[in-house]
Amino acid sequence: MAGVKLLGLWYSPFSHRVEWALKIKGVEYEFIKEDLQNKSPLLLQSNPVHKKIPVLIHNGKPISESMVILEYIDETFEGPSILPKDPYDRAIARFWAKFLEDKVPPVGKTFFLKGEEQEKGKEEAYEMLKILDNELKDKKFFVGDKIGLADIAANFVGIWLGVFEEASGIVLVTREKFPNFCAWRDEYINCSQNKEYLPPRDELLAHFKARFQAAAVPK
Repeated sequence: MAGVKLLGLWYSPFSHRVEWALKIKGVEYEFIKEDLQNKSPLLLQSNPVHKKIPVLIHNGKPISESMVILEYIDETFEGPSILPKDPYDRAIARFWAKFLEDKVPPVGKTFFLKGEEQEKGKEEAYEMLKILDNELKDKKFFVGDKIGLADIAANFVGIWLGVFEEASGIVLVTREKFPNFCAWRDEYINCSQNKEYLPPRDELLAHFKARFQAAAVPK
């Protein structure tokens, strides 16, 4: 569809959420790679408040913030539903999506911290993972038996967290500590509904290894 453009970055979990939703819906789109060190006039014009990716442009109209974009895609385009039909299930999906949206970014930043700040970040990450592990007990996905809004919102902990662990050498997740979360992650990675939409892990790993190595070099 010529009227759909996505401003983003291939290695961004936030951009990936939007790409995933578009692919689930079967929407053709133009991906426009951004440079966050030299933001394009299109990005600055399309998201003047936050000036960040992702931004979906549909028929010339921009929509910002990945979770807002996901709901827009679900409501606008034909195809498999991303949000459940049942109102209660929709509310639960939105609750966990909001929880993940609030809690996940600090976990990602933890890998780039040092000393006491990193230890504090790890404790916060463990608390989040305990909550998720409890919620995912005896569940295939967050809501129902198929990938939905909350699972898409959880893409950082589903894919990027393991990549960050391997790239940095800092391990937060073990099966002994978080067995239910790990079972969900296995299902998430290997589910046929999902597998074709995931970014190449080896490419993500190479990218973030380089990022961590660069961060470790004294300035």
